[in-house]
Amino acid sequence: QVQLVESGGGLVQAGGSLRLSCAASGRTFRYSIMGWFRQAPGKEREFVAGISGSGTGTYYADSVKGRFTIARDNAKSILYLQMSNLEAEDTAVFYCAAGSAFAWSERSSSPAQYKYWGQGTQVTVSS
Repeated sequence: QVQLVESGGGLVQAGGSLRLSCAASGRTFRYSIMGWFRQAPGKEREFVAGISGSGTGTYYADSVKGRFTIARDNAKSILYLQMSNLEAEDTAVFYCAAGSAFAWSERSSSPAQYKYWGQGTQVTVSS
């Protein structure tokens, strides 16, 4: 069992930065791929960024490449998402998720690959 708790969301002006954190409990954290997803009102949940169990592989949606950075601290069981140069289109509820696989695959950007989800944290970017 893995429990995930996100924090760090808030209101920021366009061009600003935020860092999201996701604290995980459970021994499987360090062995699992982790991902950040987001869901805007009226839209489906979409992949934002992902990271392999070891942390050596990182993966991003095209819309956030060069602006967002995902990282993990397996010793502390914390997942991070550093977001810079935020745009109004980034406004959404952001969720962290833990998968059952250790290695990243082409399917890992699908929400269906993740068994555990946090409650979400709201990110609002004003233009």
